[in-house]
Amino acid sequence: MYAQRYDGGGKRKSVGLGAAIAVNAGLVALLMTTGVVPPIMQPDKPLITENIPLDLTPPPEPIEQPRVDRVEPSPAPLPFTPEPVVDLPMPAPDMTTTMILPPLPPLPVPSSGTGMGSGGGAAAAEPTPPALVGASIDPRFAGAFQPDYPAAERRAEREGRVVVRVLIGIDGRVQAVEQVSAVSPGLFEATRRHALARWRFKPATRGGVPVESWKTMTLRFVLSAG
Repeated sequence: MYAQRYDGGGKRKSVGLGAAIAVNAGLVALLMTTGVVPPIMQPDKPLITENIPLDLTPPPEPIEQPRVDRVEPSPAPLPFTPEPVVDLPMPAPDMTTTMILPPLPPLPVPSSGTGMGSGGGAAAAEPTPPALVGASIDPRFAGAFQPDYPAAERRAEREGRVVVRVLIGIDGRVQAVEQVSAVSPGLFEATRRHALARWRFKPATRGGVPVESWKTMTLRFVLSAG
């Protein structure tokens, strides 16, 4: 029994070995036909380390280099000498106010008959300005100077006198009315309104030229009897 078992095992080992040889031979033949050479694995070299000591010496201090100022090259001389530029001061603005006055009248010419006294030449007499002719009531409006009696003053039975100053323009109309005296404000207000609306004058003149002037006027308010 043992001999048979041994023989059977030897046959199986022979078959397996032959198959392995056949596979290897096929691989060798394939490699030879394709020209591919399998890489040869090199074993890793051992890692060699070296202990390098640390240099703990501080670095030397930097040496300060001397400072060298840069010298700008001098400009090339110009073919001509430029004139120096002088800054002139700006004139200050004129802040004065110019007043235009009317021309003065010409000086009088002394007469040839004036003699020379011990005190020098006699002063020429200044011309006399034209006389002012005051304003007067225009006769055409003389009957319209008395104002109407105010109703409130009439009911109060208040009588009296009103004195006013009026500014007469060059057209003869009243430009302004000022109170000098009045017995009541009501009578003055009636006079002021009437003067501005109805009073007419011949304007004052100087040398024949109409001018404005002031004139004082007096009015009386009297209640009629009965």
